[in-house]
Amino acid sequence: MAPLIFLLGTFLLLFAANRFLIGNRLSISFIGRASMAVMLLVTGVTHFTHTDWMVEMMPDFVPAKRELVYFTGVCELLAVIGLLWDRFSRLTSIMLIIFFVAILPANIAERLKAVNFDGLEFGSWYLLFRIPLQIFFIWWVYYFGIKRQKPAR
Repeated sequence: MAPLIFLLGTFLLLFAANRFLIGNRLSISFIGRASMAVMLLVTGVTHFTHTDWMVEMMPDFVPAKRELVYFTGVCELLAVIGLLWDRFSRLTSIMLIIFFVAILPANIAERLKAVNFDGLEFGSWYLLFRIPLQIFFIWWVYYFGIKRQKPAR
């Protein structure tokens, strides 16, 4: 739930600031990409601050879990830069869509294993929210990073 709050909260703040404070200087594509970048910054840092939980949530068949958690954290942090840099935002968006599809099994495994995160346990019903949320993230990246993005010059 926190990633969604960061995504939508940042979007609303940037949208309002753009409209009322800086005279619509930012494109809607940039606002959407910047909002996803903030979300990825938070989730990317979480890979390093809550590594043990991330390892625990991974499917049993995955080797080198800790290294993979660090790798995906680095990928998310690099995506922050790629989304904000117009020249690389389209490619970053394509790679993020692939990434979001690839990590979906870990999110499902997390809920099936009922992994406890900072005292919060939502149980398998959370899958009814998590899977559509992941699809929403994929749509968001596609819409703001590919469809609404002007080709790089």
